[in-house]
Amino acid sequence: MNVGYELLDSLEKGEGIFATKQFHTGDIVMIGEIEEDDIDNNHSHASQMGEFRYALHRGKITKVNHSCSPNCGISLNITGAHDFIAMQAIEIGDEITFDYAMRNYCIEYFPYKCRCGSKNCRTSITGWKNLPDSFKSKYKGFVAPYLIEIDLKAKEVILGP
Repeated sequence: MNVGYELLDSLEKGEGIFATKQFHTGDIVMIGEIEEDDIDNNHSHASQMGEFRYALHRGKITKVNHSCSPNCGISLNITGAHDFIAMQAIEIGDEITFDYAMRNYCIEYFPYKCRCGSKNCRTSITGWKNLPDSFKSKYKGFVAPYLIEIDLKAKEVILGP
């Protein structure tokens, strides 16, 4: 059965997930499943699931690389896991990518420069908290909803209710 993607070598990034079929905007590219719920802390393979909650996804979804110009976004499925949704057409052979800021509010575990190669590269992998407003607007509808809630809560603390 062709699930629509495969794990291959990715230039300068080790491994990555590549499309084996075409996806259209709005298509579910990968279905997320939680492997381990409520892990202790945020790290490079952790997915934020709420303000103070993290989990690990199972399967090849953990091999999807970051891009500052991603072709996929996040949607929570019925189990609370992250599905990857095509934000644009994805052709056979394209690397499937998402912006790590679409799932994690803070990212402090990538000390190296971003290697996504995008012309819109931010030069470092940041979380939603440090994402420029222009990116937040572009990602509307393709981010985990708890990030927007955390953002609103943080602004209330700064500005007052």
